[in-house]
Amino acid sequence: MLPSSLQISVVTYRPDLKLLERCLRKLALAIAAGREAGVMRTVHLALIDNSEDRTVAEAVNQLGRARFADTNVHVTYLHGHANIGYGAAHNLVLHGTGSDYHLVLNPDVELAPDALANGIAWLDKHPEVGALAPLARDGHGERLYLAKRYPAIFDLFLRGFAPSFLRRLFRRRLDRYELRDVLAAAGDKEVVGIPALSGAFMLVRRDAIDRTGGFDPRYFLYFEDFDWSVRLNRVTKTAYVPSVEIGHHGGNAARKGVRHIGLFVRSAFRFYGRHGWKWW
Repeated sequence: MLPSSLQISVVTYRPDLKLLERCLRKLALAIAAGREAGVMRTVHLALIDNSEDRTVAEAVNQLGRARFADTNVHVTYLHGHANIGYGAAHNLVLHGTGSDYHLVLNPDVELAPDALANGIAWLDKHPEVGALAPLARDGHGERLYLAKRYPAIFDLFLRGFAPSFLRRLFRRRLDRYELRDVLAAAGDKEVVGIPALSGAFMLVRRDAIDRTGGFDPRYFLYFEDFDWSVRLNRVTKTAYVPSVEIGHHGGNAARKGVRHIGLFVRSAFRFYGRHGWKWW
């Protein structure tokens, strides 16, 4: 089988530059490992900055130029379009090169050295699967559960807004929402059929992108990944592949202030209005 081509998009908005540098450094290592393994050929990377400040955009560009100089990775820099939202920014390049696969990547994610090699090799062998979710760990090495079941409103309330004693009371319910029962039973095996993937890392086949159109730009922030997951599952299969490992330094909306809570609620109304309300 010929090596596959890959396009990667990273969207930033006033990023933590130290985290972004780590993200790009680990990305460069994973690209090199994928090429050495013979599963990748051409690689395009798009760094898309939604910040209004040109100095921030230039700092992002400088990190990209410093990290990918002489790597034979074609890097595109997009900025100056203001803050158009997470999904809409990825959409600027989602259809750009016709690459076999596209990786949607958060700027606070660090790839394991073999993440791309394992992910692309696995998808190459499973053409029925159109999108892949990774195994994730936090900054302390603790397991994160980014793949989810279709969210009930009560689950979202528990995760984002409920006091700790209430979350402890409904721990089993939250574990089920995070697919812990399914993943524990699978162990180190893949699981096909993931209802909701995380936009922190989505490795998607070109055909699946073309059939779904990518992110819905009407979601400014939050739920754009869940919405796309639902639409992906209508036209292809999705899978959790634990040999693809990432580190993720993320946070939830409830801890980011009133504006983020408002964005979260607005996107939730759009998501449930489109795909169906589930209260419990």
